[in-house]
Amino acid sequence: MTKVIYFGHNEETLQMVQFLPGRVIRQAHNYLEVQRLCAAEPHINFIILFERQTKNEDLTAISYLNAKVPNAYIILLIKKLSHSEIKQYNKAGIDDTLPEHPTIEQLHSKIQFVELHENQLINDLVTKRTLLKFRIPLWKRVFDIVFASCALVALSPVFLLTAIAIYVESPGKVWYTSKRVGANYKIFNFLKFRSMYIGADKRLKDFNALNQYAQAEEPAKEEDKAQAASCLSLDSIMAFDEMDGIYVNDDSIISERDFLRQKQMQTENAFVKLENDPRITKVGRFIRKYSIDELPQLINILKGDMSVVGNRPLPLYEAEKLTGDDTIDRFIAPAGLTGLWQVEKRGDSGKLSAEERKQLDITYGRTYSFMLDMKILLKTFTAFVQKENV
Repeated sequence: MTKVIYFGHNEETLQMVQFLPGRVIRQAHNYLEVQRLCAAEPHINFIILFERQTKNEDLTAISYLNAKVPNAYIILLIKKLSHSEIKQYNKAGIDDTLPEHPTIEQLHSKIQFVELHENQLINDLVTKRTLLKFRIPLWKRVFDIVFASCALVALSPVFLLTAIAIYVESPGKVWYTSKRVGANYKIFNFLKFRSMYIGADKRLKDFNALNQYAQAEEPAKEEDKAQAASCLSLDSIMAFDEMDGIYVNDDSIISERDFLRQKQMQTENAFVKLENDPRITKVGRFIRKYSIDELPQLINILKGDMSVVGNRPLPLYEAEKLTGDDTIDRFIAPAGLTGLWQVEKRGDSGKLSAEERKQLDITYGRTYSFMLDMKILLKTFTAFVQKENV
């Protein structure tokens, strides 16, 4: 079990962490004391709850601990950081963050997560690894190589016939390559058989109404329309700012509450999946129905970009919306040919909401194992033919 050290002086926080179930929390008043506590047990992993002081003091202490205590995972307790501060703290060696005054549940959940993945988060107790630095386990890599190699040999006739059919219907490249985001937010070239007409990716915005995960904005109330149409006086703007906070650009004024609501909707609508997509060719519909278009990803698996089982790699425009604390855990698992949400479809239509997809991805990232991978793989074969026309 990892041991926890609280580096700070907040008595309220210290009293709270003492109530963590089954743990004795040690307190250190300076970073040299933290180093001595860790050095006394070099074969034990440590979690350091690092309370923010002043920036210069913090950066000095974090850099020192990062160099001297490689078997420690440093969690910064912080309310807010600017963009430049984020870069400085990351460079110094911060591994993770929690709110300035975390709850017992937040602390307990984070510590459990670190313990579950300590061999990935702390690299052999020698070189400090960064947050969500995924390294594929040996059992998983060996299985990937064997599975992908055998599948490529067995399915080579299917590859050849598919390539010919695609080219005959729609002349051009039979392969489709796009930039995708996998584990650790690593970007790689994602391979598929082309199932759409040439240039279809450039027309995505024209078909937003077909997106399964798009949510229509609430219709504006009449009073809201009237307010938007009228000019706000300086007095009303100042009063609004005091009560709610405002964001102003060249042509609009929006309350902080509405701005955050719009950002939340963008996150909820991060995934894009079109129903009855008109950009798909006839051959494309067939190879999608039987998942033949995914077969080139066996090459990605051999290269190490992906695993047989994992979280589906996301396009850049989707991944950039999933960088918050509540979604980042999905990227501690490898990108996969199949995954948990693909075999956990609800209802007769097999549709999942964006939130369901995110939560299943996060669940897999936190709990994947050999047995779970085998269960997912077996379920994948039984659900090989998609019932939905997407």
